Amino acid sequence: MAAAVTAAVSFPSSKSSTLPTRTSLICPERITLKKVYREASASGRVVSVRAQVTTTEAAPPAKAVKHSKKQEEGVVVNKYKPKNPYTGRVLLNTKITGDDAPGETWHMVFSTDGEIPYREGQSVGVIPDGIDPKNGKPHKLRLYSIASSALGDFGDSKTVSLCVKRLVYTNEAGETVKGVCSNFLCDLKPGSEVTMTGPVGKEMLMPKDPNATIIMLATGTGIAPFRSFLWKMFFEKHEDYKFEGLAWLFLGVPTSSSLLYKEEFEKMKEKAPDNFRLDFAVSREQTNEKGEKMYIQTRMAQYAEELWELLKKDNTYIYMCGLKGMEKGIDDIMLSLAAKDGIDWLDYKKQLKKAEQWNVEVY
Repeated sequence: MAAAVTAAVSFPSSKSSTLPTRTSLICPERITLKKVYREASASGRVVSVRAQVTTTEAAPPAKAVKHSKKQEEGVVVNKYKPKNPYTGRVLLNTKITGDDAPGETWHMVFSTDGEIPYREGQSVGVIPDGIDPKNGKPHKLRLYSIASSALGDFGDSKTVSLCVKRLVYTNEAGETVKGVCSNFLCDLKPGSEVTMTGPVGKEMLMPKDPNATIIMLATGTGIAPFRSFLWKMFFEKHEDYKFEGLAWLFLGVPTSSSLLYKEEFEKMKEKAPDNFRLDFAVSREQTNEKGEKMYIQTRMAQYAEELWELLKKDNTYIYMCGLKGMEKGIDDIMLSLAAKDGIDWLDYKKQLKKAEQWNVEVY
């Protein structure tokens, strides 16, 4: 059961063995033979023969129960679908990037009245108003990572928040193209209705272990699920969860005016300096010692040895959200470090994935 939120919303600009001689073997199919006998006449003609054989098949082995390391108990998925969506209302919609930032990003809060019982790391679907001119049918839903904790920005479990970048670009014909759903969302006014589905997803759920090391890698609006994690860790009090591990956030953006939720994260750092580390990578304004642009993988490379040591522990979890190409950049860092220890990084990463310690949601 969760208590009140302790911070206000802030919006900044095998071994083999030999069987012993006497061995009892259990066959998977038990065979029972009942008495078999014959009665014969003097001529040798068989008068009667009676025999009965019964077989009993062993019960199939029980399926192994998977015990997740993540907070999966009671998680709801697909309560609302496109055929029976939920209608929420906009409570707040505000731009959280500076005027000189390359593109607009908006933070928006929708009412749910507690009807979309999501968890940190899940997503919701949004069906924008209108008709798709290509097929004359209603627009299809788009999925967005949830940017608020399960309690929501207002602490009453009755809202859900999103972090959305307005998509506007010029195509090969020189025409300006606007993303249907992102522009629909960014233009919404308080009081407007929005059609929603979900919640969906289990890939990005938080670990159960309150002493875990959680390394979060985000680019742009990929920060959304990590804001939800961090609010639960540092801005809320829960009877059944108190984070005492290490949360380490790497956030990559093009300019300082594009840093999302910067003030909130800095407040968390002040509140829990031993439990929260924060590193920004601002590609158009920062460089490393070689003069290379500071992308998220460039910043991580500065802590490569430390990160590799953490990744060798069974209570370290990596979460990655953002642009699709970012995972390769991380692989490039880890390949040589793992090789020094005689480890094939790509094989090791597969083991991490199987153990739920490598979690990726990119677009």
